[in-house]
Amino acid sequence: MREIVCRKGTVSSGVRVVPEEVPIALSYGGSTQAVMMGTPSDLADFAVGFSLTEGIIASAAEIEKIEVVEEPKGIDVQITLVEHKEDALRQRRRHMAGPVGCGLCGIESIEQAIRPVPQLGTVDITLTGQQVAAAIGALNDAQPLHGETHAVHGAAFFVPGRGLVAVREDVGRHNALDKLIGAVMAQGIKGAEGAVVVTSRVSVEMVQKAAILGAPILIAISAPTALAIRTAEDAGMTLVALARGADFEVFTRADRINTGAMSHVA
Repeated sequence: MREIVCRKGTVSSGVRVVPEEVPIALSYGGSTQAVMMGTPSDLADFAVGFSLTEGIIASAAEIEKIEVVEEPKGIDVQITLVEHKEDALRQRRRHMAGPVGCGLCGIESIEQAIRPVPQLGTVDITLTGQQVAAAIGALNDAQPLHGETHAVHGAAFFVPGRGLVAVREDVGRHNALDKLIGAVMAQGIKGAEGAVVVTSRVSVEMVQKAAILGAPILIAISAPTALAIRTAEDAGMTLVALARGADFEVFTRADRINTGAMSHVA
């Protein structure tokens, strides 16, 4: 896209690469469950991750087929569930009081918005301070779309000894995390094996999604909300935020972060 550039009193013309943003419908059994504005990439991963974090499925095996259909003004991701899940989703729709505004798809009450998160229990994983820094640095280097546009969020999964095993990008931070969760599930990796790393602030939904994946550690570049901290604490999740280079803050379950061991990097 062509642009006029004004820098230090000098005006010039140039070309700027910008990310695409389109309506993405997520449909089950021919009925649309939600429409999200997002980046039209990795949509099969998006379908799996969204379905899991919205409680529509418990595992990827409960999805029979995913078909991405391009429409004139957007994309329809058509998801076919196994029969008992299709029936359960139809019952869920019948009990919905009406359309929701935005932010939380298919939510009809305050109680559902502040839903209980899975308890992570005893998870034998720790990271050194250097590994936290390495995870953030690796994510910064593994975002080609952000490198071109400086306008998208990234989410990654970091496994000690292996580094980043999956990275996904999207104009929406929730979408990027859902895409990541779908990618991790597709590889057969268990959430308990590593840490989720994100380039955004930490809202309660980000903690909820990471907990549903089963990740014991969530690392973010920006700050958390108070509710996100309380939710991470309830889940038994280690929440690391404001991670910039070697600097970071640990808000919950600091026992999983070994700040005294800075020599080993995965």
